[in-house]
Amino acid sequence: MATNGSVTPAAKPVLFFDIDNCLYPRSSNVHDRMAALIDEFFLKHLNLTEEEAIRLHTEYYTQYGLAIEGLVRHHEIDPLEYNAKVDDALPLEDIIKPNPDLRKMLEDIDKDKVTIWLFTNAYVNHGRRVVRLLEIDDLFDGLTYCDYSEIPLLCKPNPEMYKKAMREAGVDRVEDCYFVDDSFLNCSKAQEFGWTVAHLVEEGLPVPKKQASQYQIRNILEIRDTFPQFFKSPKPVDA
Repeated sequence: MATNGSVTPAAKPVLFFDIDNCLYPRSSNVHDRMAALIDEFFLKHLNLTEEEAIRLHTEYYTQYGLAIEGLVRHHEIDPLEYNAKVDDALPLEDIIKPNPDLRKMLEDIDKDKVTIWLFTNAYVNHGRRVVRLLEIDDLFDGLTYCDYSEIPLLCKPNPEMYKKAMREAGVDRVEDCYFVDDSFLNCSKAQEFGWTVAHLVEEGLPVPKKQASQYQIRNILEIRDTFPQFFKSPKPVDA
């Protein structure tokens, strides 16, 4: 699987998949565990109270799309140290398990018709770790991630991040880019950029009053119905 800096020429469309809370359900609570570690990092490294740490974490996440970007911009925090204390510290082996239905769906994507590419705001270690634990790492053509070693950090929903993903996946036209993500902001900005987007709003979560993008799905497996042109076979009758 190619990663940042490894370009795969693609004279065909690309289907980009977000990773966290997208390829595995939000109910796995990876997000909540990560949020707790981030709050702890803010508290210890910025000498804040718990209330201040939570507020600033939320502010940076809302403003920049990643808490780490606010830390780097305003506090000269080493992003790789942050990664070691947050993303790499998550006990993912105890949380994330293979999903046979997800693998079956991904295996049925026709790679002659479309390139499938991972697109995450996490660092490369975390992204690779998650798809390995899901046992789907062999199915993707590459991975675009937020490179914590680069300053300034570049992440979704910055339009330059979508351009970066296109370069790395080897696609030239926005019309050839398809995307699924659980983030309202990432989806709405990707659609503004010209991509065709499916916003994953997991079952049990409130549906936004206004859709983030052209498509809205409740389960990642609904990608088959949303972009049927990329699959080898129609949806199974018993699915």
